[in-house]
Amino acid sequence: MRSYDDPCGVARALDAVGERWALLVVRELLLGPKRFRDLSRSLPGMSQNVLSQRLRELEAAGVVRRRRLGPPASTSVYELTEHGAELEAVVLALARWGSRRPVPPAGELSVDALVLALRTTFSADRAGDLSARVALRLGDDAFLARVDSGEFSIERGSGEVDATLETDASTLRSLVFLGACLDEAAMTGDRAVVERFLRCFPRPST
Repeated sequence: MRSYDDPCGVARALDAVGERWALLVVRELLLGPKRFRDLSRSLPGMSQNVLSQRLRELEAAGVVRRRRLGPPASTSVYELTEHGAELEAVVLALARWGSRRPVPPAGELSVDALVLALRTTFSADRAGDLSARVALRLGDDAFLARVDSGEFSIERGSGEVDATLETDASTLRSLVFLGACLDEAAMTGDRAVVERFLRCFPRPST
């Protein structure tokens, strides 16, 4: 990796994560470890050779580590180190800043990028007195979203919920940000809760 050879903290940070695609790899690992093929699938514009290179660089910088899972998985995953996990606030701030810029005409959000968008656009004012637990099933990914007392959280996993929304990332993005009809997704549970939940994420103005 090239260095800026600048003692400023910003420059030193960019020495570690400033290469093209590096922060998007970090984005994809914020919600937990992933296999190489899952990372590659989530970043379709990135070649596998470049992904391998970025992972090596991020490992060398102490941002990412590789871990071998035991039986029955017997496979390797990549995950953020404690040092790498500290980038979460940075990535969220960049996401909020970038959300006000024009949206490119092509391309789709990965599942993890969509979850990040939910976190950065949540409006406590829109939520009001809503208290809800909503399961989001997006293909092979399952998330539990909570809204309570004007706070929003979302994590991988499942649990007791008021409603379940099963769809894909593209459709959920349309439901949340483009006002698509809820009937485009499979839903069980309290429809009114889901409708209020979907209105908690206003589309940022450019």
